[in-house]
Amino acid sequence: MNLAFRLAGAVSDGTPLLPGSLQVNRHLSSWLRMRREGFVEVYSGKVELGQGILTALAQIVADELDVTLDQVRMVRASTAHSPDEAVTSGSLSVQESGLALRHACAETRAIYLREAAAHLGVAAAALSVEGGRITGPGGSTDYWTLANDLLLDREATGAIATKPAAEMRVIGQSIPRDDLPNKVFGVPRFIHDLRLPGMLHGRMLRPPSPAAVLMAVDTTPVEAMPNVQVVRDGSFIGVIAATERAAAQAVDALAKATQWRESAVLPDQEALGPWLKAQRAETTVIGTKTALLPPQIVRTLRAAYTKPFLAHAAIGPSCAVAQWRDGGLEVWSHSQGIFNLRRDLGLALHLPAEVIEVHHVEGSGCYGHNAADDVAFDAARLAQAADGAPVRVQWSRADELGWSPFGPAMRVELEADVDAAGAIVGWRHETWSNGHSTRPGRAKSPGLLGSWHLDTPSERLLAINAPLAAGGGGERNSVPCYDLPAWEVISHRVLEMPLRTSALRALGAFANVFAIESFIDELAALVKADPVHFRLRHLRDERARTVVERVAANARWTDWKRREGTGHGIGFARYKHTSAYCAVIAEVEAEAAIRVRRLCIAVDVGQVINPDGVINQIEGGAIQAASWTIKEALRFDTRHVTSVDWETYPIFRFADVPEVEVDIISRPEMPSMGAGEASLGPTAGAIANAVCDALGLRIRDLPLTPERIMAAME
Repeated sequence: MNLAFRLAGAVSDGTPLLPGSLQVNRHLSSWLRMRREGFVEVYSGKVELGQGILTALAQIVADELDVTLDQVRMVRASTAHSPDEAVTSGSLSVQESGLALRHACAETRAIYLREAAAHLGVAAAALSVEGGRITGPGGSTDYWTLANDLLLDREATGAIATKPAAEMRVIGQSIPRDDLPNKVFGVPRFIHDLRLPGMLHGRMLRPPSPAAVLMAVDTTPVEAMPNVQVVRDGSFIGVIAATERAAAQAVDALAKATQWRESAVLPDQEALGPWLKAQRAETTVIGTKTALLPPQIVRTLRAAYTKPFLAHAAIGPSCAVAQWRDGGLEVWSHSQGIFNLRRDLGLALHLPAEVIEVHHVEGSGCYGHNAADDVAFDAARLAQAADGAPVRVQWSRADELGWSPFGPAMRVELEADVDAAGAIVGWRHETWSNGHSTRPGRAKSPGLLGSWHLDTPSERLLAINAPLAAGGGGERNSVPCYDLPAWEVISHRVLEMPLRTSALRALGAFANVFAIESFIDELAALVKADPVHFRLRHLRDERARTVVERVAANARWTDWKRREGTGHGIGFARYKHTSAYCAVIAEVEAEAAIRVRRLCIAVDVGQVINPDGVINQIEGGAIQAASWTIKEALRFDTRHVTSVDWETYPIFRFADVPEVEVDIISRPEMPSMGAGEASLGPTAGAIANAVCDALGLRIRDLPLTPERIMAAME
C-alpha cells in the first residue's frame, strides 16, 4: 500500500474519519505552528522514554513540510498544550502520532501553499518548497514570513495526500537522536535532575508488606528534627525536609516508630502455575477456528509453561516534583500518560482536571506502567502541606523494586494434534494470568498507590486486560501466527491479586510467544522436522516467511557446528498479529549457567523512519528479554516481597550482554509499525529452544536458572 493516499469513510454523523491520533485531536493547531523566528513548533502527546520517538517524529515532519531537521522544534509533552494521545505504549507511537503528524503536516503544507499562491499571484501547483522556502514563477516567500496561527485554527479534513516513499529525503535515514548527547555527557535532563527555586524534598514510608495494616505511629521524635515535617493521611505517611538526605534520615527514623499488623496473603513463589489455576477467574474464549474436514490425528502433544512475576527494575528509581499555587496543581513527571495521570490526580485529590497541569520530563528508562504515576501522587499530596513550595519525591531502590506494579505471573497450557504427514491439524491454547493493566485514567477509581492508603482511601481495583482489538493483555499473541486448520484460544483472567500487576513491556505476548515457540520446537522434534522448515511449512504470510528465511540465512542455520554444551534455537512472532514481524536465532553455551552468546534478528516494521532507532529498539528489547529469560523473577515469602535490591533481583550486567545483529527488511511502500516490543517473545522462545538444543532437556518454566536446570535434570 502506497502511503500517498486519500482517506475514505466517515463516522456515523458524517464527520470524516481521520488517521491515527488525528481522529481524537482534530485541530491542526494542536499539532504544529509556524514561528516567524524560522522554525516549526511541533506538539505530540507521545513522550520520550528513551526510545528516540521525538527524533523519528521530527523526521516525519521535516519530510512532509519540506523543511530541514534543524527547523523542527519538538515541544516536550504537557497537558497545557499537547494533543491528548493517551499513553505512550504498545509500540504505537509511530503508528498513532507519526501518522497523525504526517497528515497534519501534509494539510498544513497545502494551506501554506495556497496562502503563498495568493501572496505571489500564481497557482499553488506552480510552487515548490525546500527548507521552508516557497518558490514559484516570479518570486518566493517562506513559511516564516506567512506564519499565522489563524491559518491552522481549523479541523483537519484528511483530504490531502501524503508524500509517496520515493519523495522522502529524511525518512529512512539514521538521524542521530536528539536526546542522546545530554545523556552521554551527563548534562541534566532527567526528572531526577530537575531543581526549582525553594524546592523541598520528600520521602515516603511504605508499609512493610502489601496487606500490612497500620496499628500505631509516633511522629514526635521526627517532628522534633530541624526543618522536617511529617505528613500523615491514614496510612499514607511521608516526610518533607530541606534536603534529600534529611528526608531519607527522617523516614528511616519514622519507620522505627511505626507498628504494623501483617498477614500471610502471598502465594508460594515456587508453585505459581498451580496457584493461578486454582483461583477464581473470568474466562473468555478469545477465538476459534474449525477445520473444513475432520482431521486425521495420529499424535497429540500437551505441555504447560510458566513465567514468574517480573519487576520493572528501572535503573533510576521513580521521581516527581509537584507544586500548589494560585489554586492549582503543577506536576513534573516521567509518566507514560500525562492526561491519564491528570485525571486520576483530580479524582484522588478532589480537584477538577482543568486546574492541574502535568509536564513530562524524561526518566531513566520505562518499560510499561512503573511507579512514575504513583510518585507523582506522592509529590502532589506532600506538596499540599508545603505552603506553595515545590516538593521533589524520589523513591528508594527498595520502594521501586517492592512497590511498583509487577508484570503478572502466567501459566500457558498448549495442546496440538499432528497428522501422519507431520502437519499440525489442531491447536488449543489456554492462559491463566492476572490482568495486565491498572494504568491511571481508565477506571472509576484512581490507579495510584498512595490514594489507596489515605484516611478515605480510593477503591483498589483489579487489573484488567485491554480488548483484543487494542492488543489484549494476558491473551496478547495467544492466537497462533501460524496457518492452522483448527484452533481454540481461551483466556482466564485471575481475580485474586495479592500483588499489584500492570503493564510490563509486551504484556502477555512475552509468555505466550515463549510458550508457543517452545511448543513448536517440541512438535518439530516429535515429527523429526527441522525447526526452521517446520515453521515455514505452517506459514503462508510472505512477510512472515521472509523474516524466518532471512534470519536463518544470516545465522547460517544449516551450517551450525555443534560443540558440547552449545546450542542454537529459533523464535518467531508477529507482535499483536498487527505489528512488526520478528524472527530471532539464539546461540547459547550451557555450562555452570546459561550464557547467551549471540542473537541474530530479522525484523519487518514496514516503512522505516529511522533505521538506527529501529535497531536500538529491537536490540534493547532482545537484551531485556534475555535477562528475563535467564535471570529475572520476583522473589517473595508469604508476606513480603524480598527481592528489593540488585543482589536479590539480578538483571543482566554488561558482561552478560550477547552479540546482537539486527537485519531490517525495509518495506518503504508499507505503513510503519512499532518496533519496541516485537523482539521480546521471539527472543525468549529462541533462547529456550537453544538451551534444549544444548542440553537435550526442555525447561518450560522461566527463568532458566542453574537451579531450575539441575532440578529438571534430576
